[in-house]
Amino acid sequence: MDPTQAAPIEAHDFSFLGLFFQADPIVKGVMILLVIASIACWTVVFEKIVRLTAARRQAKAFETMVRTGGTLDTTLPGLAGHVVNAAVEAWRDQDASETRAERRERIERAMRVALGSEIKRLKTGLSLLATSGSTAPFVGLFGTVWGIMNSFSSIARSQDTSLAVVAPGIAEALFATAIGLVVAIPAVMAYNKLTGDVGAIQSRFTTGIALLGNRLARDRGAQHRAAAE
Repeated sequence: MDPTQAAPIEAHDFSFLGLFFQADPIVKGVMILLVIASIACWTVVFEKIVRLTAARRQAKAFETMVRTGGTLDTTLPGLAGHVVNAAVEAWRDQDASETRAERRERIERAMRVALGSEIKRLKTGLSLLATSGSTAPFVGLFGTVWGIMNSFSSIARSQDTSLAVVAPGIAEALFATAIGLVVAIPAVMAYNKLTGDVGAIQSRFTTGIALLGNRLARDRGAQHRAAAE
């Protein structure tokens, strides 16, 4: 063999799986971490879609009951039921010395507390989306920096600055950044959308609570006056 002839360059697999399996162990660990984060984020997204869809139906049922003057004996599902039960308990806890404004505030406060605890449950998991959206690009960037460092080490060892030597390591490194962006972008978009949906549901309940609190305070006041007569 002619010693002046260049040795054949080993073919490098630039497919997604190839870039993963041929990556440095640290870079590979970064990729695995990001994939796990992506799976967790999508699990939260699908779970929230189901729960918020049900919560919107419950908010609509609560609004309908309040605006049409429906009785509180009506069984409402989920979130709406918890709010109504809190209102009924506060309404039954009567005090003849209360003014109408004090009675209304007490009833509304009980409903707001019940609503707040349920909204807190709806928000569970959204912090994961926020954290993943803000940190995933930097985790991917860490993998990229580490991979590029390995590429420079390969150049130093081989004394060859050709693209064939540098390209595989750089491709693996950039693949880590790409995975980080694939995790972060949907996570941020989902967080913004789901947070807005939770806020809209809470606003609808808050409006209904004000109307229902006024109505219950008025009804209880009328009962007190009738009893006094």
